[in-house]
Amino acid sequence: MTFLSLFSAVAVIFASLLNFIIPPSEISVTEGNTATVITPLGGGCDPWFYEHDGKYYYCYSVGDGVGVKCSDTLADLFYAQGRTVYKAPEGTDYSRDYWAPELHFINGKWYIYVCADNGENANHRMYVLSCDSPQGDYVMEGKIADSTDRWAIDGTVLEYKGELWFVWSGWEGDTDGSQNLYIAHMSDPSHIDGERVKISTPTYSWEKKGMPVNEGPAVLYNGDKVYIVYSASGSWTDDYCLGLLTLTGNPDSKNSWVKSPFPVLKKAETAYGPGHCSFVESGGVNYIVYHANLESGTGWNARSVRIQPFSFRCGLPVFGSPAREGAQIKIAQ
Repeated sequence: MTFLSLFSAVAVIFASLLNFIIPPSEISVTEGNTATVITPLGGGCDPWFYEHDGKYYYCYSVGDGVGVKCSDTLADLFYAQGRTVYKAPEGTDYSRDYWAPELHFINGKWYIYVCADNGENANHRMYVLSCDSPQGDYVMEGKIADSTDRWAIDGTVLEYKGELWFVWSGWEGDTDGSQNLYIAHMSDPSHIDGERVKISTPTYSWEKKGMPVNEGPAVLYNGDKVYIVYSASGSWTDDYCLGLLTLTGNPDSKNSWVKSPFPVLKKAETAYGPGHCSFVESGGVNYIVYHANLESGTGWNARSVRIQPFSFRCGLPVFGSPAREGAQIKIAQ
């Protein structure tokens, strides 16, 4: 590690201590042109909200396929009319179990990254779909994998200095028991041309509740700063939560990613197991979208989609506490 990256790492850890030992106050949205939504928005999991050219999109699983909603405003997005844009064919390696789809606009074309299998979880891999329009009929481009071709879920794309990188959650070998975060260079939006590099493995106790898990990576940009906010611990537990990695060097070096020692969003009353997030901006305000459960112990069966504003402090994102059931969330227009 260079002196500069070491200095950056110390700064990140120090700032995270300031942010997370001292609980942040609730983050407010300035009164003005706003709309109000009630949390939770409704049932759902792994919410992917995305903005492009003033339009807002919600990409979600539809059984063995993918749907996309579109709205002119963020406040109306969850309730907009959706369209199934891809339905998996029968009898393939990718016919079942579509999890956590993400919609991206890259180099003038729309892509959806989603994990799927043939009905056996051990065969989950990442796949990429493409289309010329966000709510059109997508075609399967194929599997997107590094040379190891190990179990993989929750893939996303990091854009950095004109290069594309694929980030996902996977197994070290061929058996379950722990999940890590990996990154690999992409030659184009549909292909990986580099070897995978493990950038995070569960090390803290809050990452190991139920099972050691790092998954659901979501890239967050703040000027020239790059972060990955990820989900930690078993997704079926009340202790599912969000962690933070900060980039301090080249993306394909494990030493370049500094992990904050505390979770950045964790359970609260009527928000158990908050995790698997995305980020979107509206009216100059940043919002985090995630899922959580209203009641303790309900695991995968009662997830609901939440949205709330967040800010940056000492250069790091500060999400506050999960909003309680029935909270009125102001959405800047």
